[in-house]
This record gives sequence, structure tokens and C-alpha cells, in this order.
Amino acid sequence: MAETDRADGAPPPEGNAQPSSRIGARAEPNPSRSVHRHPKSFADLRAFLDYARVEKGLAANTLEAYRRDLGEFLSHLAQRKVSLEKVTREDIRGFLEGLYRRGLSARSVARHLAALRHFYAYLMKDGRVGSNPARELDSPKLGQSLPTYLSGQEIDALLARPDLGTPRGLRDRALLELLYATGMRVSELMGVRWGDFDPNLGVILCRGKGSKERLIPVGKSALRAIEAYLQEGRAKLVRQPDVPYLFLNRQGRPLTRVGFWKILVGYGRGAGIRTPLSPHTIRHSFATHLLERGADLRSIQIMLGHSNISTTQVYTHILKERLRQVYQAHHPRA
Repeated sequence: MAETDRADGAPPPEGNAQPSSRIGARAEPNPSRSVHRHPKSFADLRAFLDYARVEKGLAANTLEAYRRDLGEFLSHLAQRKVSLEKVTREDIRGFLEGLYRRGLSARSVARHLAALRHFYAYLMKDGRVGSNPARELDSPKLGQSLPTYLSGQEIDALLARPDLGTPRGLRDRALLELLYATGMRVSELMGVRWGDFDPNLGVILCRGKGSKERLIPVGKSALRAIEAYLQEGRAKLVRQPDVPYLFLNRQGRPLTRVGFWKILVGYGRGAGIRTPLSPHTIRHSFATHLLERGADLRSIQIMLGHSNISTTQVYTHILKERLRQVYQAHHPRA
């Protein structure tokens, strides 16, 4: 499934816990919320989630998406008194058509179908079913949307917004500098710990999806901002000295993803940035600016933690689109 850090709706106040409120903890999905009427299906789904977590090492967010999407499907089957073993392609097609009627986007429907393919592949491997009814169904066609990103001037304006005379301002400057310096996912940024930096080498250990680790270079500007936060800001936010995470909220607890989103949006508004902002916007800016300045795609892939280079190649489309716009704006016969 496509990686994303997006969420719908306005974020709650800084420090509010998310469904998985412990940063770095692996959330245990609870499929019983969706399939309580079908105990056997519930057992199959729980076994699949355990398999995906232990054998495949999938991230907590991915497991939660599987739980939610497959739970909807199992509820759909329970209402129609259809067992997993008897499901046909037409049953799945009817389920997907129902998602469209509810107003779900093609991307969301495609995500449900992908979850069903993985689930039935597991059931086949386990000998529970003889075929995968989701395998031969075509995924909805998705229009390719190019990632949004900020210009260099917008990044500079954003980084200049935090008030460095306050502990929170020092923290926020360190957060923004580190995010732009590394292109980390927001969940990775929130999980940064004390011992993850090697200032002598100028790298940070990043814990990515599926507990995979990678080293990312960190520029001098970000390292200076982090050092200033550690020396003058973090101690004033700490309530319990044993908290291992670097970035804390006003209550001294680990900052949440949604809490950081609110911080970022506030600074973007103050900087006069009209582009809709999310942590992923800064991640896209990191990759686009590197590519613009001659970085090779393979290096960007490693720094972003993409398992497949095709995911990284979307940034080449940004450059092609920019060249097209420049040509049309300036060529006398365009």
C-alpha cells in the first residue's frame, strides 16, 4: 500500500494522544471491533494480522489499515451469511461497488482490494481456501498526482518562524530543521531518541517502516538547532527525566504526530505559505530539492527509506512538469 502520513480533519491541540499514543510502540490491532458477529472470521483475521506483524514485520499503521479494511469486508460477508471459503470474485466486486456508493475514492477502494489480496494469499498459504478470488480483479485506475512541495524561499520562511527565545521555539526549530535535513516520515521524526545522533559523523539512525533501520546524513544547520534545543530548551520541557524521546510537548510527554502537524500548520500560516502543509510536504521538498541539485535517484531512495525505487521516481515527474512550465512560459513559439 502507498505510504502516507496524511490524515483527514483538523488536528487536535498539541499533546493530545492519537489512537496509538505511545511513540515507537507497536499498536496491537483489535479486529474484534469490526467482526464480532463472525467468530471464525475474527480468528482468521487475527491470525493474519499476527502473521503480518511477526513474519512480515509490517508497521503498526499498516496493520491498523488492514484491520479496518478487512473488518469492513468481513462485516459485509456476515450480513450476507457468506463464509470466507465461499467468497467469489462477484462477492468482492459487490463489496467494492458498495464502497464507491458510500463515496470512497478510487485510491481507498484500491487499498481495500490490496488488503483482500494479501489476506486471501495468506489463507491459501494456510490451506484455508483453494484460490484467491481477489487476485484477478483489476484495481481502480488512479490518476497520478504529483507531490506538493515548497520552494527554497518558502522553506527559509518556515524555518525562520519559531521564537528561539523560548523552549518550544527551540524545539520547533530543531524539529523543522531535522525534518527538512533528512526527509524522515513524521512517525520516524517523533520516534527520534537521545542516542540516535552521531554528531561526529553527522548522521542519525532512523527507525522506519517494519522496524527497518537506516542512517541518514544530517546537515550542520540541523545539528546546530538540535544542540541549541538540548542545551537550552528540552530541560525546561522535561517532567520525567527517563523519557528517551528527543521531542517533548508542553506536558513533558513525547510529541505526537498530530501535535506536530498543528505546529507545522501554524508556522506555515504565519509564514504566508498557501500550499496545504503536512509533514509529508517537507519530505517531498527534501527529495525534490536534492534532485534539483543533482542528487542521484538511488541515494534519495535510500535516504527516504523507499523499498522500491519506483516510489522515488515520482520526483522525476516533478522536474519534467517544471521544465514543461518553464518552456511554455518563456519559449516564443510555445
